[in-house]
Amino acid sequence: MAFTAKDVMALREKSGAGMLDCKKALTDADGDMEKAAELLRERGIAKAVKKESRIAAEGAVGTYVNGGTGVLVEVNCESDFVSKGDKFHGIVDSIAKIAAENNPADVEALLACPAEGGTVKDYITNMTAVIGEKISLRRFTVYKTEGKIETYIHMGGKVGVMVEAVNFTEGSEETLHDIALQIAAARPSYLTAEEVPAEVIEKEKEIMLVQMQNDEKNAKKPKEILEKIVAGKMGKYYSENCLLKQAFVKDDSLTVEQVVGKKFAIAKFVRYEMGEGLEKKSEDLSEEVAKQVAAMKGEN
Repeated sequence: MAFTAKDVMALREKSGAGMLDCKKALTDADGDMEKAAELLRERGIAKAVKKESRIAAEGAVGTYVNGGTGVLVEVNCESDFVSKGDKFHGIVDSIAKIAAENNPADVEALLACPAEGGTVKDYITNMTAVIGEKISLRRFTVYKTEGKIETYIHMGGKVGVMVEAVNFTEGSEETLHDIALQIAAARPSYLTAEEVPAEVIEKEKEIMLVQMQNDEKNAKKPKEILEKIVAGKMGKYYSENCLLKQAFVKDDSLTVEQVVGKKFAIAKFVRYEMGEGLEKKSEDLSEEVAKQVAAMKGEN
């Protein structure tokens, strides 16, 4: 029985499997849609769809650099065990490379990029079946520059950093790498004090003012005086949150700005901490086993 491209698409929508897997299943099933769907289930490929509702709050951050193009990407899975495996890190690396080659505008665009005969979305669906856990592409950043890109991955992908440097002086590679380490360790939110949004500054000042007003030592001081003290205290906020103002982690007698000097200028940076902000799965082992047993009974 012959089948068409529409049949392949219909099977793909029904099973969630990749285009190539659907085409092969239809070929093996001689065009029979139901038999092809059954083959996909037998091969474990269609099971990936069932995993889409699960929480993927583990994973890894990865990087890819080729000349003046750099990528930082976060891909999630369900368990810490899988996130540490070579196969999963291979998936992260592949997606990072595709992002570098295509420079997509957002996650949706990256999922639509070509990958292994299908799209990145197809690739992720197929690898979900291979890995046995839900895999999801969470975020990525692409830098393209005529300067220099430095990346750093900490703890096997728990933290990732990418830095763009311009006006780079040859021989300053070690310093640039130290800056990447600085960003990973000290978690700056901004490059300079000028980058801090006005609303953030006002909120910080408001919090400091309330804290001082609640302090008995300052209870009798006029608000105008307290506001001047708060303005002075903002220097500490900048030194903690702005990269160039931070104390250098390898020598706290120097600021990052002093360490960099005239070796290069930091154009921008991005820091990913794997799983930040994601809901974590909270089930004990007995609950998980009970759910699996119930699911197996339902399938029989």
